[in-house]
Amino acid sequence: MNKFEQLGLNESLLLAIKDLGFENPSEVQEKAIPLLLEKDTDIVALAQTGTGKTAAFGFPLIQKIDAENRETQALILSPTRELCLQITNEIKLYSKYIKGLHTVAVYGGASITEQAKDIRRGAQIIVATPGRMQDMINRGMVNIKNINYCVLDEADEMLNMGFYEDITSILSDTPKEKSTWLFSATMPQEVARIAKDFMRKPLEITVGHKNSGNENVSHEFYLVSARDRYAALKRLADANPDIFSVIFCRTKRDTQAVAEKLIEDGYSAAALHGDLSQAQRDGVMKSFRGRQIQMLVATDVAARGIDVDDITHVINYQLPDEVETYTHRSGRTGRAGKSGTSLVIITKSELRKISAIERIIKMKFEEKPIPSGMEICEIQLFHLANKIKDVEVDHEIDTYLPAIEEVLKDIPKEELIKKMVSVEFNRFINYYKKSRDLSSDGGTRRESGEMPTDGAVRFFINIGARDNFDWMSLKDFLKETLDLGRDDVFKVDVKEGFSFFNTDAELAPKVMEILNSFQLEGRKINVEISKNDGGSNSRRRDHNGRGGERRGGGGFRGERSDRGSKGGERRGGSERRGDSKPGERKFEKRGTESRGRRSEGGESKGFFEKAKRSRRS
Repeated sequence: MNKFEQLGLNESLLLAIKDLGFENPSEVQEKAIPLLLEKDTDIVALAQTGTGKTAAFGFPLIQKIDAENRETQALILSPTRELCLQITNEIKLYSKYIKGLHTVAVYGGASITEQAKDIRRGAQIIVATPGRMQDMINRGMVNIKNINYCVLDEADEMLNMGFYEDITSILSDTPKEKSTWLFSATMPQEVARIAKDFMRKPLEITVGHKNSGNENVSHEFYLVSARDRYAALKRLADANPDIFSVIFCRTKRDTQAVAEKLIEDGYSAAALHGDLSQAQRDGVMKSFRGRQIQMLVATDVAARGIDVDDITHVINYQLPDEVETYTHRSGRTGRAGKSGTSLVIITKSELRKISAIERIIKMKFEEKPIPSGMEICEIQLFHLANKIKDVEVDHEIDTYLPAIEEVLKDIPKEELIKKMVSVEFNRFINYYKKSRDLSSDGGTRRESGEMPTDGAVRFFINIGARDNFDWMSLKDFLKETLDLGRDDVFKVDVKEGFSFFNTDAELAPKVMEILNSFQLEGRKINVEISKNDGGSNSRRRDHNGRGGERRGGGGFRGERSDRGSKGGERRGGSERRGDSKPGERKFEKRGTESRGRRSEGGESKGFFEKAKRSRRS
């Protein structure tokens, strides 16, 4: 039985829910829908971005609307054009089986007269941005004096964007006896003031704790010197070969500069900020949703309203001025029940802000060192091996195989594998063996594959996200398989086709013995000791006792990506990029500089041993 049926929704909505594939309501939906259906009341609902708030107010609102009455009965205010359009589209999907119900979006950047015509034709629900709505009221284009319901979605974001006067003016133009539903991720003073001045004894719904962070998101910070901030950003991207991220900067100028640097260094990146035209902004967002852009560099204001479920990482290139804003940033990942990671790059002078954020989100950060060059080379090497294993062969190549085989016939298979992988690997190792450690703690990293006698051991394992693991489920699998306690497995990093995890050194023999004789759904598991230890020999707990998932990164980028130019436009001269040497052409260096560098040389012996074993098997 679909659990939405138990919430009191009518048959038309249940049919739409079935079409959408919804089965289980989220916590905020489970709490809000029955309450809003039961009686007309004011509510304040505190829940993080991505928890299903649109359906939480959308379903009961649609059920309460009289579709036979063409007058405007409900107003939904949202902070941005993108969110306004998204809510409108979702309301239309929810109400698809209700004949005569019309929803109109009202926002800046489009014809105000056309929007007014749509309302006059009959719009029971208006979804609007505050600025455009106020403009239409001032021009006498819309009448909201008789509405029954007013929804304030992302109320804290609207107020942070400076819409307080518009919102209070709009609410003053609505009847006092209406029901007001306020949805917000945080409860700053301005939101509390709106509730006090315009709501009547509102009931409160809280999902998690007030102002708390999403429990599906793990939080990490990386301490660097100010001059290494951009180089650190690149290494974090390089350590996650399938990254799909939003990178936050404080100003439009920094946003554009960072995006331009990333594009020059061959990343598929783009800028999103207030100086872009609406057409440019729409183009950037279309490319981002289509994954043509992997790294979207944005200001806080420009990013409001972004609703993409599969973002793997939020990267705080700079921390926001307001601590509460971090909650909104991190809420861009870990959506729709998926896990995600929020990374913060900071200098020593900003360390105090981490404690302040922890108090707000009621979650702990894990401090991690910037990945070393050798760490990144290892991650990228295994990523390349998995790409080769899974590549779909286009048999057009069959025509050329005899000639290719003739060229390669004198090379033994083992040597051929080394050469094939080295085409990419050499680009990284040649750069990274000369690179310095970016972590401000200056700590040394273990570069040998030998098992240490104390501290922690880091393992490579040949299962990952494509085996339906994230960091939480892999950690649970390892604990159960190895019969270990919750804190015995830590620093769990899940990639697409492989993963890394740590245990204490004394457990290493047990790990190797059990897992290397284990099969997962008929597939032999292979575990080896990694050449890096995940950042330190010392034991560090995972985020809130959990493993830290890191889902991805940019892959081996040996050549410049043309896709990156689809976003943030290039403006004027370019600065020297990262660690690059003067005079070098950046797209020729793409595979070396912008992909992680492992310090002090050597091949990844474990990889080649695995390749031999897989051929024998």
